[in-house]
Amino acid sequence: MSIKNVRLEVMQFLEKKIDSFVEEFLIPVEKIWQPTDLLPNSQNENFFDEVTELREIAKDLPYDFWVVLVGDTITEEALPTYESWLMEVEGVNQENGGNGWSKWVRQWTGEENRHGDTLNKYLYLSGRVNMREVEMTTQHLINDGFDIGTSNDPYKNFVYTSFQELATYISHNRVAQMAKKFGDNKLAKMCRLIAGDEMRHHQAYSTFVNKIFEVDPSEMMLAFQHMMKHKITMPAHFLRESGQKISTAFEQFSDAAQRIGVYTANDYVDIMQKLIDKWQIDKITNLTDEAEKARDYLMKLPARMARISERLVVPETSHVFKWVQPALVK
Repeated sequence: MSIKNVRLEVMQFLEKKIDSFVEEFLIPVEKIWQPTDLLPNSQNENFFDEVTELREIAKDLPYDFWVVLVGDTITEEALPTYESWLMEVEGVNQENGGNGWSKWVRQWTGEENRHGDTLNKYLYLSGRVNMREVEMTTQHLINDGFDIGTSNDPYKNFVYTSFQELATYISHNRVAQMAKKFGDNKLAKMCRLIAGDEMRHHQAYSTFVNKIFEVDPSEMMLAFQHMMKHKITMPAHFLRESGQKISTAFEQFSDAAQRIGVYTANDYVDIMQKLIDKWQIDKITNLTDEAEKARDYLMKLPARMARISERLVVPETSHVFKWVQPALVK
């Protein structure tokens, strides 16, 4: 039997439990928070007073913080790209109302969609950023698409989402901590709740990988090695400002995140180690010789990557983005 057929069988096996996965890791629409719960409500009489307060507090947030917040928002708003990618994964079927996996992808997307909505409205009300430039960058990112190096392989895709959901948890959680430090409790709450969603989603996708290790350990190990060897491509990798070439803004955005400690090269290494520990890579049995070599590679990789990250030099000077003009920031 071909590897592709085995993957399809494994996905069909896991699909039998999809309702329990939805119940455990996702929250019904009527019970989960919505952006309006966290932002000034335009139906309230004191709406303008709340907006004035939000704008006053926002003045104290520093330049690199705004760059990172804008970049995070744009990344969240490029959700249509991620959904369309996941819908093409082997085992996901949209025909005749869809199967269990398409149900999962749609409901996961529904939860994630609230993140961009929330942050976008905050940016708009804050008056600190050039929203037209932000909107153009978002449209470019969706137009340009992305290639995360997984093709339609569910094993590789689940490694990617396990990694990426944990990375976004770290980023949003750190932004929440910084917002609180600067006295912006509303923004801190928004980002903390978004981070909570990302952690739940990480738990879901990492559970899927765990289940696959139980039934197809060698191929899952090789998929994990492939993703770590080729490195995780960040969702915002093709980030660009208006009038610029594809991917030209990503490095400057990453430098800003590293400069203020929101997401660093060390975090990348830490996530890799967390996944190795979570999936108990060292204890998995019944591996082929090729998969054993993949395991050995994975076990040594975090230490190698840590040595490389120590040599990275981050520019001290901030890039001037069209999204956020320094003159607008105190």
